[in-house]
Amino acid sequence: MILLGIETSCDETAAALVKDGTTILSSVVSSQIHVHHPYGGVVPELASRKHIEAIVPVVDQAMEEAGIPKSRIDGIAVTQGPGLVGALLVGFSFAKAYAYSQEIPWIGVDHLDGHVNSVFLETDPPPFPYVVLLASGGHTAIYFVRDYIDIELMGQTRDDAAGEAFDKVSNMLELGYPGGPLIGRMAEKGNPNRIKFPRAYLTKSDFDFSFSGIKTAVNRYIQTHPDSYHAQIPDIVAGFQEAVVDVLSFKIIQAAQVKKCEHIAMVGGVAANGRLREKVSKAAKQKGIETHIPSIQLCGDNAAMIAAVGYHHLRKGRVSGWDDDVYSRKRNS
Repeated sequence: MILLGIETSCDETAAALVKDGTTILSSVVSSQIHVHHPYGGVVPELASRKHIEAIVPVVDQAMEEAGIPKSRIDGIAVTQGPGLVGALLVGFSFAKAYAYSQEIPWIGVDHLDGHVNSVFLETDPPPFPYVVLLASGGHTAIYFVRDYIDIELMGQTRDDAAGEAFDKVSNMLELGYPGGPLIGRMAEKGNPNRIKFPRAYLTKSDFDFSFSGIKTAVNRYIQTHPDSYHAQIPDIVAGFQEAVVDVLSFKIIQAAQVKKCEHIAMVGGVAANGRLREKVSKAAKQKGIETHIPSIQLCGDNAAMIAAVGYHHLRKGRVSGWDDDVYSRKRNS
């Protein structure tokens, strides 16, 4: 089964052709970072307009790179939510019209389920069941995964997502947008132990997160060191990053032990962070747990992961209706 995947939940317009939910035939991502960079974050109206401009060229490019004609596409999977409503509507409406014109089945899928399934696009996916940490700009959660589409929420952020905290701290320090990669590179030059920021574990027996406190702690440090903080920026971001990584690492290992899983995964944009990958892999190895992390290209928003999860829905005969609509927030959160 060859599926066309479409993803437009935020600031990337993406299309991909995927065979049988595991083999990527093509994957094209058109980023809007240059559009939103001057504003320090995503501007929803601009994102929607850029998706309208990019959706047809991106799909055409994905088809061309895969060498697949329209007649060989067996179905379409598209992000239905969560995300920016205006951005989602572009991809969702396009997929609906494309499926109608080609008389093929289509399915709207959850963006977060797509991230969870991104590990199955790699050569060494985890066996079921496993525990996964999903950390991105808009979401931070831990799931217990029994099957490709049987995914149980164990805990989630009560306020800011991890990636959102990275973006906000980067904006405070005038480093730019997106904050994750910029802070990751800057932290390599700093000492993570020189400035200690709080670790918000909440209670160590559950799997919820809170990152608004550490964001506030960084802001307070800047305010109380107005004349010296510029020279300390590498140490500030290194200390901030280490605090976030400590909490994420502790929670995912704890969740695996509670569920008695020998395999864990990390997905989402924050899973591209080098320090997080290093710390979680090391901590997991000490506990006899194997870690699975997608390649950097599959950590960010992409359409291949949407096609991957859509395959399992369509294979079970699940299809979307013409009256279906997008949603902005995760339905079970």
